[in-house]
Amino acid sequence: MAIEIKVPPLGESLVDAVVGQWLKGEGDEISRGETILELETDKVNLEVTAEDDGILSSIAHQEGDTVTVGEVLGLLEAGAGGGSSNGASAPAPASTESAAAAPVPVAAEATPPQAPDAAPSAPPAAPAAAPAAAPAPLTAEDAGGRAAPAVRRMAEEHGIDLAQVRGSGPGGRITRDDLFGYIASRGPAAPAAATPAAASAAPSPVASAPAAPAAPGPRAAEEERVRLSRRRQTIAARLVEAQHTAAMLTTFNEVDMSAIMDVRKRRKDAFKEKNGVNLGFMSFFTKASIGALKAFPQVNAELQGAELVLKHYYDIGIAVGVEEGLVVPVVRDADRKSFAQIEREIVELATKARENKLSLAELSGGTFTITNGGVFGSLLSTPILNAPQVAILGMHTIQERPVVRNGEIVIRPMMYLALSYDHRVVDGREAVQFLVTIKNLLEDPESLLLEG
Repeated sequence: MAIEIKVPPLGESLVDAVVGQWLKGEGDEISRGETILELETDKVNLEVTAEDDGILSSIAHQEGDTVTVGEVLGLLEAGAGGGSSNGASAPAPASTESAAAAPVPVAAEATPPQAPDAAPSAPPAAPAAAPAAAPAPLTAEDAGGRAAPAVRRMAEEHGIDLAQVRGSGPGGRITRDDLFGYIASRGPAAPAAATPAAASAAPSPVASAPAAPAAPGPRAAEEERVRLSRRRQTIAARLVEAQHTAAMLTTFNEVDMSAIMDVRKRRKDAFKEKNGVNLGFMSFFTKASIGALKAFPQVNAELQGAELVLKHYYDIGIAVGVEEGLVVPVVRDADRKSFAQIEREIVELATKARENKLSLAELSGGTFTITNGGVFGSLLSTPILNAPQVAILGMHTIQERPVVRNGEIVIRPMMYLALSYDHRVVDGREAVQFLVTIKNLLEDPESLLLEG
């Protein structure tokens, strides 16, 4: 009996995933509970396990394919010895599905540019092909039907005609990644599809642009093409979207870390012995950020249309660099936690991030983000907003520099701070005062007990 291997529920707001690595091949014996393949989503990777013992008789989707919840990934033949009989019938659904999905984007996007080129050599064939293919990309209703409601809303917000977007999902369905990719490239793409008259001229530069890197033949052997993971694609798309949709601005200041370093020096041994975790800088910056967020509540907000949602809770995202890119796990209700609880939770979340074990819940819903480029040696940077949040704090490396104190030049451990914010919500005055508040709290750590 053939058992369908389906895409499991992916979590709230996630409707599709990308097939990652198949850990088993066709014909392999699989035990119940054994991992068959990995799926890549916007936030985490998920493992698909076998529901029963059997043999993997067919694979319907290869690495890199986009799949949706409930879609069949392959067939598992229960028991042993039925591999050959089902091997012939299993590929049929896969090939049928591929044949059904592939012609939609190809006919919609590839055929129109080919028609003008084919016309001179085969006049009878070109007119016959063009009318059949042309209606697909020009029908907005059809395009809207190939996109989820969330994707259609996003297209409306950005003023995008879905008929111009090529769908990479099953049956030519338009995904969020397709829309993000179109947003990033629509500048040069729009003129090419502007008029039928220009179609004969426009496809030439557009078609040659992707081929340009391959033109220097002698260098091709020295190049390597690596498929971007779903997470990397999502990070890229969201960073571009954040810059396109927000009026982002960055303000800077510097903080004297002498007082905090003195506290850590005096307390670190006792702190670790009592709590089992090091007293790091992140708990100080988390507490200082909370104190500033309480003083300037609009920085702890989210813009939804014409309404500003002020959040009276403090879920602080801590950016963690991992192999596939930056992830931002969230410390919930950080204002109610002690220094030790914050340090312990940050260590646990960072460990999970590096082991790729974070859950969707641990990555969702932060209200403000802190990113520490200083651990990599960054002296100064302008962090990009973690949408839909309206501000992000950037920490940097601590460097001994000469500063003036009480009329004298002294050497102090100094750190540059950067606050990037959405100017649609936060004015420059508030942003500067917010960062000054963080600076003052950090330079007087005892005040964190009262304000943080």
